[in-house]
Amino acid sequence: MESAIFGAGCFWGVEAAFRQVPGVTATEVGYSGGRLQNPTYEDVCTGRTGHAEVVRVTFDPEQVSYEALLNVFWACHDPTQRNRQGPDIGTQYRSVIFYQTPVQEEAARAALAQLQESGAYPRPIVTEIAAAGPFYRAEEYHQQYLEKRGLAACHIR
Repeated sequence: MESAIFGAGCFWGVEAAFRQVPGVTATEVGYSGGRLQNPTYEDVCTGRTGHAEVVRVTFDPEQVSYEALLNVFWACHDPTQRNRQGPDIGTQYRSVIFYQTPVQEEAARAALAQLQESGAYPRPIVTEIAAAGPFYRAEEYHQQYLEKRGLAACHIR
């Protein structure tokens, strides 16, 4: 198994998108990319921790490629919005890929360049690509939030 970490706005909808992908064996929502150790949701909501709401995706690379997961990431949010997605505003909602290996970094940078060159978006893509640091699992009530409530998705775009 391998894992990948993506931030694309509110983690509830992003997690729901990845849970639909064959080959994804687990998802966890949490916080990453900031300074505060063991942040809470309330801490992250202040916008002062530097953390983004993220989803850690565990996947079987024999069933789904990292590149396929990147396609899900691009499709589930607007990567041209800086520090926001829809009505959710703040650095915790930024578009970010936290790579865990040089191969993931290369694939993420190539995908971003290809998408930018495609002209699919009228504005520049502002997705951050950074080395993964600590991942802090979010509180249990955030895990599979939409699924627990019988919802398939929320406003992602």
